Amino acid sequence: MIKVLFFARIRDQIGLSELTTELPEDVHDLSDFTRALIQANPSFEPALTERNVLTAVNQEMASPSTTIEDGDEIAYFPPVTGG
Repeated sequence: MIKVLFFARIRDQIGLSELTTELPEDVHDLSDFTRALIQANPSFEPALTERNVLTAVNQEMASPSTTIEDGDEIAYFPPVTGG
């Protein structure tokens, strides 16, 4: 199982703060996972394909080529700034 977290405006657009899903057999990296998540939930596409969406796998910043394994936690969030 994969735990998926959504933060800030992505959470607002999707209408969920988290979900749990099976890891499809053909998914090996974050890019594959995002495509599969959108295919299973087409309404997620605008939020997850928005420019500058950041991702983390197991609380570490991730790139589209980051390997995904069963049991991982994946987070999607917009860029943040601090002051």
